[in-house]
Amino acid sequence: MPNATTRPKRTRRHRRAQREDAARNELVSRSLESAQQCLFSQDYGTAFVHYLLALNLAPGLKDFANESFRFTLFKWADELDSVGRIQDLFNCYEQAMELFPVDEIIVNSMGEHLFRMGFRDEAAGHFYKALKLRPDFPEAKENFYRVANWLVERWHFLMLNDHGRNHKYQLAIKKAVEQGCSSVLDIGTGTGILGMCAKTAGAAEVYACELSKTMYELACEVLSANGMADSIKIVHLKSLEMKIPKDIPKRVSLVVTETVDAGLFGEGIIETLIHAWKHLLLPPPNTREPLSSSSKTGRVIPAGATVFGVAVQCREIRRHHRLCVSSVGGLDLSAVGQIYSPELEGLCSREVMQMRLHVIQDGILDALAVWFELHLDQENHLSTGPQEDTCWEQAIYPIQSQFNTVKRGDEILVDVSCKDSYLRLCCVAIIRDGHKFHMDNVTDGPPKTLTANPEAELCSALAGLQTNHEKPSCVFMLESSEIALLNNTAYNNSFQRAMSKLLVSLQSTRRSQQSLDPIYVLDVSEGFSVLSLMAAQLGFEYEQISPGLVQGYSSVEKEHHQTLLRLLAKGNGVPESALEFWLSHVEDDSAVLQRPAIEKLWSAIILDCIETCGLIRQKLLEKASLARCLLEDGGQIFPERIVIHGMLVESDTLLQESAVQGTEPTLGFNIAPFINQFTVPVHMFLDLSTLECTHLSEPVELFTLDLMNSIANYTNKDVKVQVSTSGKLTAIPFWYQIHLDSEQSVSSFSEDSHWKQAAVVLQQPLMVSRGEWVKLSIQLHKSSISITAVKEDGVGADDVIREAEPVTSNS
Repeated sequence: MPNATTRPKRTRRHRRAQREDAARNELVSRSLESAQQCLFSQDYGTAFVHYLLALNLAPGLKDFANESFRFTLFKWADELDSVGRIQDLFNCYEQAMELFPVDEIIVNSMGEHLFRMGFRDEAAGHFYKALKLRPDFPEAKENFYRVANWLVERWHFLMLNDHGRNHKYQLAIKKAVEQGCSSVLDIGTGTGILGMCAKTAGAAEVYACELSKTMYELACEVLSANGMADSIKIVHLKSLEMKIPKDIPKRVSLVVTETVDAGLFGEGIIETLIHAWKHLLLPPPNTREPLSSSSKTGRVIPAGATVFGVAVQCREIRRHHRLCVSSVGGLDLSAVGQIYSPELEGLCSREVMQMRLHVIQDGILDALAVWFELHLDQENHLSTGPQEDTCWEQAIYPIQSQFNTVKRGDEILVDVSCKDSYLRLCCVAIIRDGHKFHMDNVTDGPPKTLTANPEAELCSALAGLQTNHEKPSCVFMLESSEIALLNNTAYNNSFQRAMSKLLVSLQSTRRSQQSLDPIYVLDVSEGFSVLSLMAAQLGFEYEQISPGLVQGYSSVEKEHHQTLLRLLAKGNGVPESALEFWLSHVEDDSAVLQRPAIEKLWSAIILDCIETCGLIRQKLLEKASLARCLLEDGGQIFPERIVIHGMLVESDTLLQESAVQGTEPTLGFNIAPFINQFTVPVHMFLDLSTLECTHLSEPVELFTLDLMNSIANYTNKDVKVQVSTSGKLTAIPFWYQIHLDSEQSVSSFSEDSHWKQAAVVLQQPLMVSRGEWVKLSIQLHKSSISITAVKEDGVGADDVIREAEPVTSNS
């Protein structure tokens, strides 16, 4: 019997474990040391491998190495992204998230890469997870709001809040089920509301399909919350991909769908229903057997539609789709032929039906407006007309012909067809006093037909409208926002004045220093811009400026944009050497802001600060900080300062677009908590001049961004606003006064503005009375604005503004 007091012997296995622990510790130590050395030499890929090895062997070191590991991951991911090694990039993030599954910064960064590569559903999942891990994480919150607009478009909220629309569909579905339609397929189910209407109406079998992954998952949650997860089968498919019996066991007797847009056919309803009749629906009723059973025949809701159209004059449409000016900031535009928006490409090249519109008053023909009446069945109808209280808007078909003046008594000939599943309308001629004037040729003669090459013939036809045939016979397509920018006379003229003032000042400085250095002007605007050419032209136009002294650099990258600028330069006497395209000088498009030459600096840098949608461009302050470092003494950033203005409003429209308002509009179904997860606080693309709202205060200054002086900036600010009209405060719309310099400024809220406005919608509306004060707390994180509102007691006019937290120069 062994002695119980004897110490246990050290076994061979125990000694081996000790040696293994020592070896592991040595390997971990060496790996961490190697990782640090690789970081120092910027070998991020090897450093990443060393960190993976060390932290997998010693998980207890995760907290210690977390920040260094993140830094290495992000640097290595950027390198992989730049050389197109996308799969390797995702593999690295998957390995990182296995090590750090609850690191919200890594999860959010993975979402950013997914979003940039077009994987919006997957990106949303990562942003949402990052927010769950840290609800106050501003980067994840901003990213989630951005992707939410893509995944759940704002019209979902408007449609679900449209009780009249929902109720009409409910009545039509109930009637069809009661008449014997026992099996139902809801195509494009969205949140599942129409399928639930069919089930509650008594349908024995209900199926639904949804293509969007986000909406499919949302519909599954909604069905479960309403106790119908087991009685409604939903598939994540496009209806065109559905097969019997794989996806549904047999043909159904009723298809319900609302895959229509403002132009009726834009969401592919024709193709959808043709496929459904062929593959998913029972055959239609036999007209010779009117008493045939509904359970043995198929039908569709909606059963049909009537389309209406009217010719309209509208300055807002005109300035977005047709060039209305002959010059822009001193640049003569006649040298480049015709400039139109892309809608011109939608003209038909097939047999069409022709209709006549009678002109009832003199004016300018700017567009055709279209709406429709949806016939759900013989009794229930939905109209999208302009006089209706409906969630739908009307479709607009801009007229871009030069021949657009009409008189009372004229007739407008319109070609109507359905091509590529879209409704196509084209004004082809105007009949006046018995004479026909064709829109593609103002002289009498047969209409031109676009055949084999419609774009080439279209260019030729439009070029024939020119009176001077020596000018270029070209047609340039610009986005509607870019055309509106060219039409923004106030902005372009203000820029010309501000730039000429700077150039004269710089020229005077060079003369006093006897310097012959060129004046370098860089325009890094997004999309098409003529500002760099405008600066170059000033170098040849002003007597105070030496000819050829100004060198303009444009960052436009599309070939047709560059061609357009070259033609404009040639037509305005600007030598080709005075205008260069900057992206051809830089190796990486993301590094646009760098010196014009090794020992040179920029004289002026033009930043594109405001997006057309009404928001501040992302990373604006970071770009401004870098731009300041690249300016010569006396140089300037355009604009130098942006002042944000806003007001208090009551707007049910913004509330309806923001979130589903309870269960009443959704027929008692519990949908709001699920879709409202995708509510975003900031609404874009607003036209404040036409927004249905009540102004509860006068406009006030909310915030200032100084792009030339970072010390003057701040991250948050409190503003006290006095209520001028009692009501329910629901939103704070905002816009910008853009100060190009100390004298020239333009507003983004004017009748000529190519910018729209935006608004912060409050999570909880606030009842306010005239004379009360409301404190708005404004925060700017990077380029994202957030505003909260609370009522203030005992506030006087002398206590209106409080500023806090100066921003560092790196912000």
